Amino acid sequence: MSTSSHHADCFMCGLEQSEDSAVVFRDPLWSGETVPGYDVPGWFVLRVRRHAERITGLDEAELATFARRARDLVAAVTEATGAPATYLLVFGENHPHFHALVTARGEDVPADLRNGNILRLRADHADPESAARLVPAVRRAYERLAGDGTYPLSA
Repeated sequence: MSTSSHHADCFMCGLEQSEDSAVVFRDPLWSGETVPGYDVPGWFVLRVRRHAERITGLDEAELATFARRARDLVAAVTEATGAPATYLLVFGENHPHFHALVTARGEDVPADLRNGNILRLRADHADPESAARLVPAVRRAYERLAGDGTYPLSA
């Protein structure tokens, strides 16, 4: 990735400097990783590696690969966490760089904190150490699922 495709003041662009231990995968276009401030166990960010705002800012190659990367990361997070639901959320208001938040939702999450309300868990459930411990399992699941394209029916 050339630094000319990044914005110095963009939080998501700054993740290019993340330690490898936070990264599930990186390819030339996409990265899946844990993110400081969103480090709830089972939460990961899928982000385009160059600075692009909103889905309308993606180029043809990014558009052509987004769904596959999203499917593979959601499936890997679901498998590694055993979550009954895994959400793929796209907002982009706080960080105007195209990214999706992948959030595993456990059985223990009360009904009033499910769906979009899951974001209310961010402050009280942040646990950087536990989030980091999940990365290797998600990475292994991602490599297997993305590599052979097989998915269990429940994923």
